[in-house]
Amino acid sequence: MIRLILVAIFLFSFLVLGIPLLLAEWIIGKFNPGLKDRSSKAIVAWGFRCIRFITGTKVIVKGLENIPSDTAVLYVGNHRSYLDIVLTCPIFPGVTGYVAKKEMLRWPLLKDWMKNIHCLFLDRDNIKEGLKTILKGVEEVKSGISLCIFPEGTRNKVNDTFLPFHDGSFKIADKGNIPVIPLVMVNTAGVFEDHLPRIKRATVVISFEEPIDLKQLSKEDKKNPGAYVSGIISRRYFELKKEYF
Repeated sequence: MIRLILVAIFLFSFLVLGIPLLLAEWIIGKFNPGLKDRSSKAIVAWGFRCIRFITGTKVIVKGLENIPSDTAVLYVGNHRSYLDIVLTCPIFPGVTGYVAKKEMLRWPLLKDWMKNIHCLFLDRDNIKEGLKTILKGVEEVKSGISLCIFPEGTRNKVNDTFLPFHDGSFKIADKGNIPVIPLVMVNTAGVFEDHLPRIKRATVVISFEEPIDLKQLSKEDKKNPGAYVSGIISRRYFELKKEYF
């Protein structure tokens, strides 16, 4: 419980003491939006690294060479833990936003930092609003901002399983003409979810797989990109679990 309390104290302190930083970032954005993007990413990544340190989590990263340096990408990953964003954000090269559920907008200050790193907020119950979010995502990736999405649509609560990947999650990559990077995360729930409410030391493996050009897929896979990418992630997941756990 001590680690959980320390994480809560740190997060509260970061949000409250970071209010002047939010103001500074707003001013910077008026004159130099690119600098604001980079500085906001650096601040958020620092905060997440502190949380990782408090939790005692060891992260093994594989496949960074698979991330193109000349284009935005859509990271597509399995989703098992509240900490998935905390553990991945500092690893991503460049500014990367997340497609998050609209309920996150209820959290003051946190939502402002999320907006600063170009997170999008998806209304899963409103098709029209959901489409607007997808179109906004297309604009983001065309401007050079990468995005990360969890196509299962919600946090999977069962270890070593995968919920169906929603095909609509891939429209950002398709219409934005950018590659998909399968993002494989193993044992992220070992930090917290597997033994609520305690936080325990754990080793997590995060692997970036080879980029996928959706336009190069077979006709059948183009119709079901979710199943295709889910297959890649699940196979790699069990390979990594066998290797490290």
